[in-house]
Parts: sequence; structure tokens; C-alpha cells
Amino acid sequence: MTKGKTDLANQLLEQHVKHELASLKGAKLRKFLEQELDELWHYAGEITLGRITSEEQVMGVIQRIVMDMELDAGIPELAAEMATEVLNADVQSKTTLGEIITREQATGFLEEALELRQQRERVISEIMAHPVYQELVSNVVYHGLVNYLYEDNLITKSVPGVGSMMKFGKRMANRAVPGLDETFERRLKAWLSDSLPGLISRSEQFLHSALSDEELRDSVMAAWVSLEDRTIAELHEGLGDVQLQEFVVLGYEFWLQFRKTGYFESCARAVVSHLFDKYGERPLTDLLGDMGVSREVVMAEIDAYAIPVIDVLREEGYVEALIRRRLAPFYKSAAARKILQQEA
Repeated sequence: MTKGKTDLANQLLEQHVKHELASLKGAKLRKFLEQELDELWHYAGEITLGRITSEEQVMGVIQRIVMDMELDAGIPELAAEMATEVLNADVQSKTTLGEIITREQATGFLEEALELRQQRERVISEIMAHPVYQELVSNVVYHGLVNYLYEDNLITKSVPGVGSMMKFGKRMANRAVPGLDETFERRLKAWLSDSLPGLISRSEQFLHSALSDEELRDSVMAAWVSLEDRTIAELHEGLGDVQLQEFVVLGYEFWLQFRKTGYFESCARAVVSHLFDKYGERPLTDLLGDMGVSREVVMAEIDAYAIPVIDVLREEGYVEALIRRRLAPFYKSAAARKILQQEA
């Protein structure tokens, strides 16, 4: 390109850059974004989700970003710091539990939980069958019987001296027949072992009848009434910064392992598959509308966030540099040179 044509091309470039910069500022910028939003919203009412993307593309994003992406070690540290700040914030001592969850909401959660009667009965049965619980029952009954025989029965309480005589007789018998205590304990525990299934069965029947919907409702709501006026700070007393940070780290480590399981992938795939079954052949505006996203919602976020960010980028010189990177190659191209030659 000759010098004169080069100068003309540079002049056109500068004027074009000024024009674009002027259109990306203030009211002109907002009008431009609003017009583009209207255009995009119009197309969103015609273009389906399946045309924009596919199940496999969405699963690919989940695979790359959620499941496989290596997360920096600073993330749990930052999360723990933020959790500590939340825990120590003044609002914790000024906010009661009832201000966060109303009594009506608590009642609603309780009523829904009470509908899970089959699950409740299954949990009770599983607890009853657990070896730890059976051992607990056996020990409680054993020590209760021994205590009753030597101390708390009606005769020892009513007749002075009988309790002491029974204990004295027990000591003398042990001297006369060494190992008598062990024999008694062994036989009593053998009897308990034989009787344990019946005791457990009766315990389970008792719990099923005692933990009725009415009893649970009254107990839980009574507990709620005692807690709803307490502040959040009072409710988490004893949970220090160190313990909180340890919980955050444990939760983070669990997430790192859980996200790579086949279970998580299957759950994600089920959600994505349902999304496409429901919205794949429908316009994007149907999906956005069901999510509560309207044109007005998007425009509000453009006003609140997008325009201020563009203003900062323009002040820093990025917008002008971007425009020049886009336009300069054209004004230096053979096509521009040909047009300038024709004009000459």
C-alpha cells in the first residue's frame, strides 16, 4: 500500500475506533445491550435446547469441570477461613433460630417427616437388631437385676438390716464356695442371652407404639419451642474455629472422592437426561421461564453488573485495544487496499 493510501487507511481505522468506543459508553452502551438482548430473546423463543447443545456435550462439561478438574489446595483453606468469619460474625448473636426458620416451616418439615412411617419403623428395627444395642440391653438388665437383688428390692428397703445381711451372706457364701459370684453371673447372663430376643422384640413393639405420630409431633414441637428464641451463636456454642475448619476440610475431602464415583456420574446423567427429555425439543425460553429467568431479570443484571464491568475495562484501555485488534487487520488487508485503490 502506498504512503497516501496507508495514511488514509490509518485515518479510517482511527475514526472507526472512535466510533466504536463512543457507542460502548453510557446510554449508547445500554441501548446497544438492550437491543441485543431483545434479539437474543427472540431467537431463544425459536431455537430449541437440543439445537444449541446435546446431552453428551453437557455431560462433557460436568466431566471436565466437576469431576476431573484438579482443584487447588487453597480452596479448602479459603472455605475454612470464610466459614470461620461466618461463625464469628456479629449477626450470629443477633439472629434467633425462629428468624431463619419459622414455626410454620418447622411444622411443615415435621409433618412431611412423619409421613415416612415405613422408614421410621425400619430404622427402629435395624437399631434393635444391632449387636451394640443388644449388648447394651443385656448389660442394663443384668446390672438392674443385681442391684435390685441386693439393694433396691422392697424387702431390703422395708426391713432394716436386711440389705446388710444379704450383702454379708453374699460375702460369706463366696468365702465358703469360691467362684460362686462368677457362677451366678454366668448363669444370669446365660438366662439373659436366652431371653434377649424376647426382650428386644418387646422393646421394638414398645417403641413402635410409643413413637406414634402424636408423640413425636408433641416432642419435636416442644423441643422447637425451647430452641426457636435462642440465637445461632448459642446453638453452636462449643464449636470453635479449629473444629469448624476441620469439618470443612473433611467435607472437601469427601467431595473430592465422591465426585469421581460412578454413583455421582449416574445421578448427573439421570438429571441431564431428564432435562433433555423435558426441554430438548422446546424453545430455550421455556427452560429459562421455568427457572424464573425472564428478559427483565437478565436486563437487571446487565445494568447491575455488565455495564459497570465494561466501564472499568474501557477506563483501563482494554476495550480500545480489543477494538483495534479486531479492526486493524481489515484496514491492512488486501481487500481494504483494493477499495482504496478504486477510490483513488
